[in-house]
Amino acid sequence: MKVVIADVKSGKCYQREVAKEQEGQLVGRKVRDTFDGGIVGLPGFKLAITGGSDVAGVPMRKDVAGSRRVKAFLSGGTGVRGLRKGGRKVKLVAGNTVSAQVAQLNAKIVEYGAKALEELGFVLTSKEKKVEGDKAAGEKAAGAKK
Repeated sequence: MKVVIADVKSGKCYQREVAKEQEGQLVGRKVRDTFDGGIVGLPGFKLAITGGSDVAGVPMRKDVAGSRRVKAFLSGGTGVRGLRKGGRKVKLVAGNTVSAQVAQLNAKIVEYGAKALEELGFVLTSKEKKVEGDKAAGEKAAGAKK
């Protein structure tokens, strides 16, 4: 299972693979529950589950109980895009409980530990660095045009 960790201070996200032995500690938890960051290599940190998706890419929804998939009649929120005002759509969504079928789990940092993320091995990948470099170059070019 992959866990995508959002650093709310910096606005960056980091991705970690959780070992099969550690996945059992996450199974049964619900969206908005908190868990110890040691499971994903962040000792001293507290993380809150914000969502996720199962092996077929079906998004988890916080208002659907259990770990099952449901065809729900939705007017907005997670899993729904491009509706006109007042429109509704039948969409397949997964429940709010983490199960073995969850492939990706999204979480945010609620409490920070003693060490910084960089000290624990969380560094930006080359692709992320390139995107940041492109943004900085675009800002410099925009500033030069003025």
